[in-house]
Amino acid sequence: MVERLVGSLDNIRESLRAVIERIERLEADKAEIAADIAEVKKKAKSDGFDIKVINTLIRERRKDADQVEEFNIVLDTYRRALEAL
Repeated sequence: MVERLVGSLDNIRESLRAVIERIERLEADKAEIAADIAEVKKKAKSDGFDIKVINTLIRERRKDADQVEEFNIVLDTYRRALEAL
């Protein structure tokens, strides 16, 4: 019984270690990708592109087409309401 429990704890320990190591590798990959993205944005800015606009376009492209359309309808409605004042 004790051997079985110790064996179980060893399995849990190894499983936990594997999960943590995998997350650490993914975090390192994420940091590298973030650095790559920053470099691309820096290059785009030096080429004369507006990074705020690029970020907005990227956010919009991530969204579902229906979400973008709904947002634009509401935005247009608010703009018209302000013009009417």
